[in-house]
Amino acid sequence: MKMELKLLDLTKKYGSKLALDGFTYTFKEGIYGILGANGAGKSTLMNLITDNVHRDGGEILYGGTDVLKLGNDFRSLLGYMPQQQGLYESMTAETFLTYMARLKRIPGRNIKDEITRVLALTNLSDVRHAKIYSFSGGMKQRVLLAQAMLGEPKVLILDEPTAGLDPKERVRLRNYIFELSKNRIVLLATHIVSDIEAIAGDIILMKEGKIMLTGSPQELIASLPADKKPLLGYFSLEDVYLHYLGEDADIHE
Repeated sequence: MKMELKLLDLTKKYGSKLALDGFTYTFKEGIYGILGANGAGKSTLMNLITDNVHRDGGEILYGGTDVLKLGNDFRSLLGYMPQQQGLYESMTAETFLTYMARLKRIPGRNIKDEITRVLALTNLSDVRHAKIYSFSGGMKQRVLLAQAMLGEPKVLILDEPTAGLDPKERVRLRNYIFELSKNRIVLLATHIVSDIEAIAGDIILMKEGKIMLTGSPQELIASLPADKKPLLGYFSLEDVYLHYLGEDADIHE
């Protein structure tokens, strides 16, 4: 099946609020940064792709077929790291991953090897039998990343993966994500500019449920007016974020 995720005129309403407004984009292999302030529609987009909420209009196609028709075949290709750490903190890392592997319908004979693989990928092998409540914030996020990697997903959805982490932990997690991005589609939704400037090949800038601008970090920076004053003495993606989303947009390093 062709590794291509195509979204066509995707729309979602919550009451009278249009949370996603005709979102159209084609994702291929690589890391895509979905950048916008809180409430821009990033999480709604993630929830529609993962079929956690019902779409009001449009199509989501993988390999040319709507994901609703693919059903479990698509879900088996999908890895999802949610924004909030809904972990069972009294469980060990291994127990939690075993539970998630069963939810993903990974054959029982493969579960132990699969858990060993994802723990090694996220550098958590030495805490396999430790309780999650004893982990740092960064380690908890890595457990969530590990469960998303169960089953070798071809589409990896990461919703605010570094939220609440200190700068060192953010950089570590960002590096893990970059290493895991080979041979798959990675969608990384965030409002933290530095998370995607370093690793994303393409950026989608969102505001009020719509795509405002797309391109590589370099292309977006080049789109800034020549007479604009740089925020840090040189133009960066932070200048792009503030210019297109407004000077009152929330921004984090």
